Amino acid sequence: MESLNGIAFFVQAAENRSFSEAGRVLGISSSAVGKSVARLEERLGVRLFHRSTRSITLTAEGALFLERCRRILSEIEAAELELSETRLAPRGKLRVSLPLVGGLVMPALTAFMHRYPAIELDVDFSDRLVDVITEGFDAVIRTGEPTDSRLMSRQLGTFKLLLVASPEYLLRRGRPRIPADLVQHACLQHKFPSNGKFEPWPLRVALGEAEPVLPASMVCNTTEVLIHVARDGLGIACLPDFMVRNAIASGELITVLDDFNQHQGTFRMLWPSSKHLAPKLRVFVDFMGAKLFES
Repeated sequence: MESLNGIAFFVQAAENRSFSEAGRVLGISSSAVGKSVARLEERLGVRLFHRSTRSITLTAEGALFLERCRRILSEIEAAELELSETRLAPRGKLRVSLPLVGGLVMPALTAFMHRYPAIELDVDFSDRLVDVITEGFDAVIRTGEPTDSRLMSRQLGTFKLLLVASPEYLLRRGRPRIPADLVQHACLQHKFPSNGKFEPWPLRVALGEAEPVLPASMVCNTTEVLIHVARDGLGIACLPDFMVRNAIASGELITVLDDFNQHQGTFRMLWPSSKHLAPKLRVFVDFMGAKLFES
């Protein structure tokens, strides 16, 4: 039990970067946390933290040990919950990171909150490529193919980027017939807030032909704003199909250059690999898998 307490104290101190804050959360003194961590370091024969008068930071060995300790505590939590009635009513804090596409995720997320009111969601909306394990996330939703062997994944659905403009804009400026025509148009571009780079438009050009350098009549770090600007006839935007589906159906937006569009994307749920999934995580994975692309 002392070993498990030491691991729990170490994880709490690492996540709070403070013995005193860890003690506050755990309901014990900061010195008790510090002594427990010191005994753990002595038993392991390595230093887990760099200590200063103001803060603590993980050593390289500490960062490696933290990853394993989180898995251990997650396994213990899952085992305890599987033996209790909470398996039938999942509860507890669930920390997730979701992409900046509220129109897609919010209906499923709010439905999940109605269905499982005892689960406390801690949600981080970001397009940043988070480190799921090091940053302590229970699950994340991201596009693309998984590359981290430490993570499990589940495909949630596919989407396609579309080039769209309003009928009024196309009547006024003409309809582009080939990608090169875009240099004469007002292009509404999305910039990733995490790195400041423009999201590339998925255009297929002829062999040997250079990709057109697109003008930027507007640059915005959120795609949801670009829908409004495009609908108001101010340019051509490159947006996910799930965001513009209704506007296309109502005739507010029209797709262009479909024959040159080569995009196909995938949303996936990623979570730390574990033999046992805590009930709160299991129901989140299953619910979002069923509901995210339901419409």
